Amino acid sequence: MLGRNTKNQAGGRTAMSDFVPEGYKGFTRRQLLAGAGGMAGAAALAGCAQEQADKPLAAGHASLDLDDPEGNLKALIKLQADLSGADAIGGFGGEVWGWVPGEGNRLLFKSYGIGASHVERVDNGWRFYHREVMYYLDPETNEIVHDWLNPYTGHRVEVLHILNDPVHRFYAISGGPFSAPWPYTVLGDNLVFRISIFAFRDSVMPRKEYPLHSADDKYQASELWIMNGRVSEVMNPDINSASCVTSWARVGQWLPFMEMGNRHGVMVYHSDAYKLLNGLDDIPPAIRAYTEKHHPKYLESPKTWQSLAGNESQMTVSKDEIDARWNSDVRPVGSVFEKS
Repeated sequence: MLGRNTKNQAGGRTAMSDFVPEGYKGFTRRQLLAGAGGMAGAAALAGCAQEQADKPLAAGHASLDLDDPEGNLKALIKLQADLSGADAIGGFGGEVWGWVPGEGNRLLFKSYGIGASHVERVDNGWRFYHREVMYYLDPETNEIVHDWLNPYTGHRVEVLHILNDPVHRFYAISGGPFSAPWPYTVLGDNLVFRISIFAFRDSVMPRKEYPLHSADDKYQASELWIMNGRVSEVMNPDINSASCVTSWARVGQWLPFMEMGNRHGVMVYHSDAYKLLNGLDDIPPAIRAYTEKHHPKYLESPKTWQSLAGNESQMTVSKDEIDARWNSDVRPVGSVFEKS
């Protein structure tokens, strides 16, 4: 995220953030971006928006042991969700870049996403119910983009926004590759969890069948989170949902709607995310109004649990949309997103 009045490589100017919720405003760029110390300032000030955050710890209260799987997981869930099972709404604004080695970098979109989650305690862990929508926005106006002139191909295409429902997780106390404890750092009142996911698996769209929409027969991407909160909130037994500021980055292949096939290069996403202390009221008005009209279910968490194998992603949703538009068994699939 670039500072106010800082030029990006595409030649435009970007503000520090166009989508910081009211409860987190008033921080300096240094507080928000200068690493653990700066993010700590952001989280500390953000927490002041919750009256509960200023309560002293209960006398004799045994703090959560962050090295113990149970305590570690409770701390992480306090940041990401609400231990009571109530809905937690997150908002994340950011940028989406194209990165082509030897050619340079392009700011392709700004972005804004909404995630809605709740948790349920079960044997050996927590079910994390989640769905998410993310819109691609015009870099200059911040308006939702419906069609887009691809600067790499010269073709105008219809934009397919991210609509993932569900994206459940299971946070296990023990057993499995993603069981607790999760890596963390404590410095003063700052608690930071670092989660890094690197995916490499068979693509749901083989290149032989989807030459325009698939970059490779293997799907490869990384998602990188830094979640920052306050020790004093997380350790307070009166608080079920702690304030949280998150940095999210993603590196992945070209999007299917771009119809770029296996062209050289990758997409880079970079967002600052916030647990919205005022719920839906903290979502930018234009984004909220559009979502209420077109995708209202994304303003609350899913209520039904299903196997994680049924989770949706941008690739699975894109494949379903491409297949529906092509509406033929003929392969390979041709263009379905290009606008005349």
